[in-house]
Amino acid sequence: MACAEGCELSLVLTDDPGIAVLNQDYLGRVGPTNVLAFPMGEGQFAELNPGLLGDVVVSVDTAWREAAGHGLDPGEHFMRLVIHGILHLLGHDHLQDEAQALAMEELTERLLTQSAG
Repeated sequence: MACAEGCELSLVLTDDPGIAVLNQDYLGRVGPTNVLAFPMGEGQFAELNPGLLGDVVVSVDTAWREAAGHGLDPGEHFMRLVIHGILHLLGHDHLQDEAQALAMEELTERLLTQSAG
């Protein structure tokens, strides 16, 4: 999916219990995760609002724990997760193969660096 000028997305901040419910209900996975993305530009109703990219949901609990565990700046790690989620909304995927995962990680870090500069 491409984003034309004027695209919108929602950013939802939640805790581990909140994201665990979404993870279970929509992906069938048990427990919390750091970020989920729900693209709106795909599927049966995509044409209803073509400017709406979708929803990015971040667990602040997990983001904070990951940052502390890896010695990362919490704000920077939070932005990394938001960028990661937005890339999913734009059609990037890291689950299909290792090359896609590496390309998505490199793009995430490049965008994070550009946003900080």
